[in-house]
Formats: sequence, structure tokens, C-alpha cells
Amino acid sequence: MARTVARVIVDALEELGVQHVFGVVGDALNPLTEAIRTSDGPQWIGCRHEEAAAFAAGAQSQLSGTIGVCMGTVGPGSVHLLNGLYDAAKSHAPVLAICGQVPLAEIGSDYFQEVDNDLLFRDVAVYRATVTSPEQMPRLLESAVRAAVTRGGVAVLTVPGDLGDRELSEDRPTRFALDRAVTRPDEPALLRAAELLNRASRVTLLVGQGARGARAEVLELAELLASPMVLTLKAKEGFEGDNPFQVGQSGLIGNPAAVHALDSGDALLMLGTDFPYREWYPRDVEVVQIDTREDHLGRRTPVDVGLAGDVGATLRALLPLLEPVPDRAHLEDARQRFVRWQEGQQRLADPAHERRWSGRLRAAVDNRDHEVRPEALAAAIDAYADDDAVFTSDTGMATVWLSRFVTMRADRRVIGSYNLGSMANAMPQALGAQLWAPERQVIALCGDGGLSMLLGDLMTIRTHRLPVKLVVFDNRRLGMVKLEQEQTGLPEFGTELDNPDFAAVATALGLTGIRITDPADLHDGVRRALDTPGPVVLDVLTNPEEVAVPGRPTASQGWGFAVAKVKEILPGRQS
Repeated sequence: MARTVARVIVDALEELGVQHVFGVVGDALNPLTEAIRTSDGPQWIGCRHEEAAAFAAGAQSQLSGTIGVCMGTVGPGSVHLLNGLYDAAKSHAPVLAICGQVPLAEIGSDYFQEVDNDLLFRDVAVYRATVTSPEQMPRLLESAVRAAVTRGGVAVLTVPGDLGDRELSEDRPTRFALDRAVTRPDEPALLRAAELLNRASRVTLLVGQGARGARAEVLELAELLASPMVLTLKAKEGFEGDNPFQVGQSGLIGNPAAVHALDSGDALLMLGTDFPYREWYPRDVEVVQIDTREDHLGRRTPVDVGLAGDVGATLRALLPLLEPVPDRAHLEDARQRFVRWQEGQQRLADPAHERRWSGRLRAAVDNRDHEVRPEALAAAIDAYADDDAVFTSDTGMATVWLSRFVTMRADRRVIGSYNLGSMANAMPQALGAQLWAPERQVIALCGDGGLSMLLGDLMTIRTHRLPVKLVVFDNRRLGMVKLEQEQTGLPEFGTELDNPDFAAVATALGLTGIRITDPADLHDGVRRALDTPGPVVLDVLTNPEEVAVPGRPTASQGWGFAVAKVKEILPGRQS
């Protein structure tokens, strides 16, 4: 007996090793979910919102290096996937989204709930197709999976509601040719790069996620060239731990040592990074960039030599051409600055630390004295989390505190919406991460705004008894927006959040809820949350007035902040 379209898809997912499919059931998906129910392959994970499903699938893809799968039914169900799929696309994570569609005969008739999926997903997907005949299977499915995996992006396969149950006239096994080539530049390009680097005396490395598979080669390079190593946020994992060359991050979440390392060099070597913030690149230096994608070469900062290829393969060919740098002053200066900055940050992480304010500004924040410093909360998480913990972080201040206080030592992993910058990503990504690694500790660093946006999927965590630890930086604010307003001289407006007691909400939903309002309870509370079996929401009231100073603060930012604070203290509207 020939298989149905739905059975072909589910059997192929099992062959690919897909363990979970995330989505919300409904009409056009019924043949697919029935095929999942009656198979020994992937498990159906019913979410409360399709956006959470897409985030969870993207998280599994990023952590596993394989394809993640989510589903959305006709019209609104597929539309709800879009934000999570954009995050996967900008993270270059292979994700297959299977979307429902109205019956074949109704396509193009403005039928109830009809949405043109091929048009809707045009910008986000590297591949999109609508199945209009069983004879197109499994060819369209094979093309979708190959595109997602080989191009590192989202593939959308749309299946009309009356097609999933139809049998193939000529059934055959699926064939996925997914082996990827490892490339390196040709000899002339390598020689040009070596010549540039050999005449430089102060080379700084900017290391990104694309270099994580070449840790040994990158460390050998840093030793040979006596180079400080500035890490992008995605390179914390793989390069932060046990690395005598790294000096942390640059940009708004970065530190002065990293900025100095970039600005004081006479050459910059970019390894597997597409760091987007052009204003943070050094000027008047020669630049070599290594990236697997040729279209990334030179698009952020002018490049003198662009090397298209795998970072590991390219460095193995380049290292024998490089001359050792005997003068280590550039590296040592950057490292000393970094250590001094870290020591200052640790003082901020002391729960008893108090800033000294004066006058009306001090009076305005007196009621914050007994709230927890967010730096202290992040440092406590770092201290008590497992060495193989998986971290997720919401966009905004939660990511700032993770960047500065949570170290990716040993086998720790970290993901977030670091390219799209979406709100509400940390909890659903943690959901996907915990299903991917049931025995590992998964910790989501949530903003209060982010968690409340997709709060319903706490029930998904409860349903599947996932032991995720959700830490809420509860400052009753959209903290990053508040900071953005104030540094330009605007008083805070529209950022205040009327939050519930998130621990009480968790308890009502059947999860363990723990609430911390006093710094004296911080360490005991964090330990208890991490040691408690099952899912936990740790709601920590943090001080909304804490400021993360960027690595290169400007006078205009400082003046703007002062003006904003005066406007906030003075009564009434300010024009």
C-alpha cells in the first residue's frame, strides 16, 4: 500500500533524526499530526503559541547542528510562526516549517483563513513551495530539507488540508544528500593575508561564532601573533573559558579593554564573524577577514584581504606562513585592562554594594535600596549553575548581564535572539533546549517584559514536566528601552510594566515559584531554584536604576542621561 503525503513527511523526519515537532494542532495539520501520533518517530510538542514553537525549533537546531521542525496550520497559525522563523533565519539555523493551507480547489479564492504562504515567507525562507500534487513528493520535501541545511536557513513547505491524506502513486524512499564541503582560499589569497599580518606589529582578533569549530587553531594563532582576542557574544561559547587571550565583548554590551584592543591595533583579523555594529570597528587599520560566505566579506568594515573559506581549514593553511611576534605588549596591555575591568564588575556584583547618590536624585531612588542588583543576580547564577548548563537570554538587559557576569566555561552553551533582537525568546528557546538535552540544566534569563509576552507557554513547560529554570530580572521596566531614552536626554516614558507576582503565577500554573525581594536572600534563593526538581520560576525584584556603561561611553550619552534624570525628578510634563 502506498504511503500518504503526511506519512512520507513524518517518515522522512524520523530518518533525519528529528526528535520533536513543535506547533499547535488544527484542520490542515490533522493528517500530519495523526501520522506523528501513529509513528515511532518524532514526538509532537503542542505549544500554546506558534511563535514559541518556532523559537523552540530554532533553539534545537542551533544546539544540535541539525534541522529543527515546527508546524502552523492554515492562515493565522502559520502567520504566528513568522517571528520565531525570522530569528532562525538571522541565526542561520536550519529549520523546516510545515504550514497548512486551504483545500486545493479553494486556493486563490480568498477562502476563509487563506493566506498566500509563498508570499508571506518570501523574505524569511531560503526555500518555499506549496505541494499541489502527491506526485511532487518526496521531491519537494527533499529540496526543502537540503536548502535549509546547506544554506543555513528556513525552508517552508505548505501542504493544503485535503492533500495530506492522499496517497502517492509512485512511492519511493527519501534521499537527502546533506554532506557539506569544507573550503579554503587559494594560495595567492593566503600569501596576501600573510604578508599583511607579518608586517603588522599589533594584530587584534575579532572572533565570532563561525570560528567555534576551530578553537585550537585560533588559540595557536593568538599565541603566534601575541594578539588579544575580542569575542562576539556568540563566541563566548567555545572561547571564553580557559583562554588567556580573550578580552570580552565590544559594542554596547562590551567593555573598555575590548574597545582599546581594537582601537590600539594596527591590523584586525576577523574570524567567522559578521559583527554588525560599524561604529565599533577600528579606523585606519588594515583588515583581513575569514568567512565561509563571500557576501559577508567587507560588508561591515572595509577589508584589505578577504578569505572565503572555513575558519579552521583556512587557518591551518595560513599559520605556516605567519611569523611569530616577539613583542607581547599589545596583548599584555589589553589583558591587564580586562582584568581591572573584571575586578570592578565583581564589586558591582556584591549584593551589599550601594551606589552613592546625592540630593534629590538620591531621594528619588531611596526605595530601591533593598532591591537586588541585577549584576549580583547574574553573578550568583554563574556561581551555582552547572558546568554543562545551557543558557538562554531575553533581548535587552538580561543579555547585558549574561554577557558580563555569566561565563561560558567548560561545556556550557548559550543561545538568544542575538541577530534578530526579538523579545520573548528566552523561555521558548529554553523549552526546546530542555527537550534536546533532558539531563542538562537549562536556565533562561528572562526579562519581565519578554516572559509576560509569551507567558502562556509556561503551561507547555508544565505539561511536559520540563525542569527548566526561568530566572526573571523583574525590574518592572523595558530596561533597554529606558536606557536608550535616557542616554539621548529623554525622560523615561512608556517603559513601566505593571507586573504580577511571577512566582505566584507560576505556582498557580503548577510550577514551583520562588520570589526574592531582599539582597540578603539572593544566594540561598538562587541555590534553591537550581536545586529544586522540575520547572521553577525565580522572580527576582531587581533595581531598575542600574545602568550598563558601554565600552566607549560618550560625553553626549553622559549629558543626555543627566538631563533625562533631571526631567524625571522634576514634577509635571517636560516639554
